[in-house]
Amino acid sequence: MSSASTALIYKLHPASDWALAERAGVFAGAPVDLADGFLHFSTAAQVVETAAKHFAAVAGLLLIAVDAAGLGPALRWEASRGGALFPHLYGPLPLAAVRWIEPLPLAPGGQHVFPRDMG
Repeated sequence: MSSASTALIYKLHPASDWALAERAGVFAGAPVDLADGFLHFSTAAQVVETAAKHFAAVAGLLLIAVDAAGLGPALRWEASRGGALFPHLYGPLPLAAVRWIEPLPLAPGGQHVFPRDMG
């Protein structure tokens, strides 16, 4: 997949920390992002697996939908899990690019419940 200019990409992040980004007007990244040197995102097709792999049974997550086109050349599509291309943002996330935010509740089995319409 190349950079889809009108696509939404998704960030999973704890709700308890998101208020800091809202006050600052920009999101600099989670500890894993800062360690890796870029912000990790997933496409709609990837985000459920990302949640299961990296956030299994973690309560209090937000699903943050971001307009990929609003990120410019700092957004790069790079091979990751299984060779699939994932969106990585090399720089802070301007909150103006955020289209919507939804809580990501846990089902009784510990899986996250995603919105039916993620578009």
